[in-house]
Amino acid sequence: MDKQRDFVLRTIEERGVKFVRLWFTDVVGTLKSVAIAPAEVEGAFTEGIGFDGSAIEGLSRTFESDLLAFPDPTTFQTLPWRGDVDPTARMFCDITTPDGEPAVADPRNVLKRTLARAADRGFTFYTHPEIEFYLLKSSKYGPEGPQPVDSAGYFDNVPGGTAHDFRRRSVRMLEDLGISVEFSHHEAGPGQNEIDLRYADALTTADNIMTFRTVVKEVAIEQGVYATFMPKPFSHYPGSGMHTHLSLFEGDANAFYEPGAQYQLSKIGRQFIAGLLRHANEISAVTNQFVNSYKRLWGGDEAPSFICWGHNNRSALVRVPLYKPNKGQSARVEYRAIDSAANPYLAFSLLLAAGMKGIEEGYELPPEAEDDVWALTDSERRALGYRPLPASLDHAIEYMEESELVADTLGEHVYNYVLANKRAEWRDYRTQVTPFELQRNLEIL
Repeated sequence: MDKQRDFVLRTIEERGVKFVRLWFTDVVGTLKSVAIAPAEVEGAFTEGIGFDGSAIEGLSRTFESDLLAFPDPTTFQTLPWRGDVDPTARMFCDITTPDGEPAVADPRNVLKRTLARAADRGFTFYTHPEIEFYLLKSSKYGPEGPQPVDSAGYFDNVPGGTAHDFRRRSVRMLEDLGISVEFSHHEAGPGQNEIDLRYADALTTADNIMTFRTVVKEVAIEQGVYATFMPKPFSHYPGSGMHTHLSLFEGDANAFYEPGAQYQLSKIGRQFIAGLLRHANEISAVTNQFVNSYKRLWGGDEAPSFICWGHNNRSALVRVPLYKPNKGQSARVEYRAIDSAANPYLAFSLLLAAGMKGIEEGYELPPEAEDDVWALTDSERRALGYRPLPASLDHAIEYMEESELVADTLGEHVYNYVLANKRAEWRDYRTQVTPFELQRNLEIL
C-alpha cells in the first residue's frame, strides 16, 4: 500500500494534477465527491478527510455524524474528460468512524464485508455487467414524453449517428481510466445503448460501474445529449437492465465448472443458482430499487418476470450461458433482473449472499425452464412452480421486511435505511394522480 501511495503522490506531481476528487456513494447509490488540493493527499491517506455523514443519504444518524473518508490509492486515475485544463484525478474512498472503525452504512464496506465472508470459505467473486441506458435529446420532455436521439434498433449500425460517436468516445474514455470494455452496441429501443464491462472482481466492478455512469453522463453533456439509466423511461420501448454474469473462483479454478456435468455446471454452481432463485424476491428492493424498476420487470421485452432458470433461456431469471469448449474458466451464470439504476455495492453483496446461502445450506436446484416462460399461462407457470417476482415496489418491500438474509448482509443500519427510503418512495408514488387515470376516468365518471 505504501508503494501505491508513493506512486499516487509521484503521478500527481509529474502530471501537474491540480485537484483530486475523493469519491464515495450514499446508500441509494448516488456518487458523492469532495475535491482536495494535491498538498492534502498525503494527509488524507494517513488521517482521512472529515465530513458530516448525516448530510449524506443514509450514511449516518445525526447523533453520530462525524465520519472520515480515506482514499484507496489503488483506485487512482486521472479524469480524461477534464483534458489539460486543471488536470483532475479521482480515488474511491473507504468511510470510517473517528475511532477508525469501518462505517456500517458505507455501501463499499458492505460489499467488502460480504466478499470477506466468501473469502473465509475460499471463494473469490467475479462479475461482468451488461449496462443498458438511453440517450435522449435532452432531459426535458413534453406530452409525447422523452425524445430519443435516434430511431435505430438492436445492433443497428448508424453511420454518422449520435450513438455510434457516443459509444466510441465513451469506450475510449473508459479504457483511459483503466476500465476494460468487452462489447458496445445499439440496443433494441430507439436511442438505447449497451456497453459491457469485462470480468473483474466484484469490488472493482462496482467501482467501475460508478465510474461508468459518470463517464456516460460526461460524454453525453460533451455531445449535447442526455443519458439516463432510468429502468423504464418509455412505456412502449424496452427497459434498461444490467444483466450481470457471476462466477466464484477457488484460487485459480472456476468453482462453477465441472467437465462432464450437465452444461459443465458444478454442484457448487447449481447450489449458487438455487440460492439466487430462493432469495430473489427478498433482494428485489435492492436489485430493483425504484417504483419505475417494476415497470421494466413487468413490461415484457425480455425482462424477467418469473423465478426460474434455464440454459440459454432469455425468458428465465437466471440463465446459464452456452458453454465454450475448452474454456472452463468462463463458466458462469447470468442474473437478469438487476437494472442499471441499482447501487452496485449493495446489489452485488446480496447476489453473493443469496448464492452463498444456497451453497452453505445445500439448496436443491429445481428443474430448468425449457419453454418461453412468458408464453405460458398463469396456471401452467403455477404448475411448474415458477413464482412471480414482485409486481411493484411495495411487494418488494414486504419481502425484504421478512428477510433475515438481507438484514444480515446489509447490516441493521443500511437495512433499516433502505426500507425507510423505499417506503417513503412508495407513499409518494401512491398519492399521485397519473395521466392514465385522468384519461381513463375523468370524463366518464
